[in-house]
Formats: sequence, C-alpha cells, structure tokens
Amino acid sequence: MGKKLYVGNLAYSVGKNDLQEMFNPYGTVSSAQVITDRDSGNSKGFGFVEMSSDQEAQAAIDALNGKSVDGRNLIVNEARPQEPRSGGGYGGRGGNGGGFGGRGGKRY
Repeated sequence: MGKKLYVGNLAYSVGKNDLQEMFNPYGTVSSAQVITDRDSGNSKGFGFVEMSSDQEAQAAIDALNGKSVDGRNLIVNEARPQEPRSGGGYGGRGGNGGGFGGRGGKRY
C-alpha cells in the first residue's frame, strides 16, 4: 500500500500533470490531485500525491520539502486523514437556531 502526501504552497499555475511530473523521479505516482475551488475552478494552492511505496514517499518528502518551485517553497509531508466536517452554513446544525442563520424567530 502506498502513502498519500500533502503538497502545500503550490503556485496557482501548477496542475495535476505538473504535480505528477514533479514526483515521478522519486518513484511510481499512483495519483496526483490539485485541489480546486468548487465555484471558480481555480487552484487552492495545495494538492495530494499518492506514491506506490512508503520508501518512495519518504524519498519524495526528503527531496521536495522546502524546494523552491515557481518562486514558492513547497511543503511536502505525509497527509493526515481528513477530519469529519461539522455542520454550519445554510441549514447546518447548531448556531443561533440553525436554519438560514436566524435567531429562531418566525419566518414569513
């Protein structure tokens, strides 16, 4: 089983293929993903890469963490599991009566 890596401080111009090419010299890249804004489709400046082995993942971390790419120093480390999201926003649970952010009064 491979290891998933977090890659932060990416230039907004870096795409999925660029990310994969960056990590290819250190082993087999199982997947590469740049996280984008849901509405605009623009990069959020970070992504994830999955390497096929723990040794390859460590080699990539050692080589790329702190390396300057497009004028930005990369942050590369082992990805942590995603934390469960809490409610909130429109119709979420908690927070002043829930619903659409009202204070629990009548809606007309």
